[in-house]
Amino acid sequence: MDLNTKTQKTWCPGCGNFLIEKALTEALKELMRDGFRLENFVIVSGIGCHGKIVDYLNLNSFYSLHGRAIPVAEGIKIANPDLFPIVCVGDGDAYSEGLEHLIFTAKRNADITVLVHDNRVFSLTTGQFTPTSPYHFPGRSTPKGSPEKPLNPIELMISLRASFVARGYAARGDHLKSLIKKAVLHKGFSFIDVLQPCVAYFNSYEIYNQAVYELEKEKHDFHNLEKAFKKAQEWDYNKEGKIPIGVFYQRADVTFREELLRTSS
Repeated sequence: MDLNTKTQKTWCPGCGNFLIEKALTEALKELMRDGFRLENFVIVSGIGCHGKIVDYLNLNSFYSLHGRAIPVAEGIKIANPDLFPIVCVGDGDAYSEGLEHLIFTAKRNADITVLVHDNRVFSLTTGQFTPTSPYHFPGRSTPKGSPEKPLNPIELMISLRASFVARGYAARGDHLKSLIKKAVLHKGFSFIDVLQPCVAYFNSYEIYNQAVYELEKEKHDFHNLEKAFKKAQEWDYNKEGKIPIGVFYQRADVTFREELLRTSS
């Protein structure tokens, strides 16, 4: 099944977005072979290089405002529980202007999947620092280095008791595909921070290729909150060292829509 549209792809050659799109496409194909229907998926995007993905995938989609993609997806799921909203947002989109929506949607356990295309730089506006950029990152707006220390989104989501928290890497396609499938199948809020190198303004392929390792190979206990926090703090987006990818934390809980129905009946 071909999910591609005829729209010309204008991402930079080598952009990590191509790899995320491929992993997402393959995950959706496998889910459909398992019984999911194409028309039940909805892609919601924000503003940024990642947002072009809605033009390239032949799926129901909604192009949202900057920072507002997550509440749109939440509303879609509340209105029609048969739909499976998948939100594609950038690190600037999700962790800067849209952070409050991310926090409250995770806290509510809204039954949506959020994929953060985390290239750690504002690429569409040519290279400013974002909340996950390294400390002293020399961006276009901060040539002498960013004065801010980076946010750890994995640690934040675990602290909110988000019910599915994971990190993927764009260049580990099969692993990322597996994470996306697990996220869609999870009942509740699913969050994946995807390390996505930007070849134009922050080419991090070499760093990630050497540093990432898969939690599954360590048999990490993702039901253990204390161990999840420990793994989340292993890499703080600034220090050199190993970078864990995989499911950090997962738990079962009532969804936001179920709570709304219970309290309104």
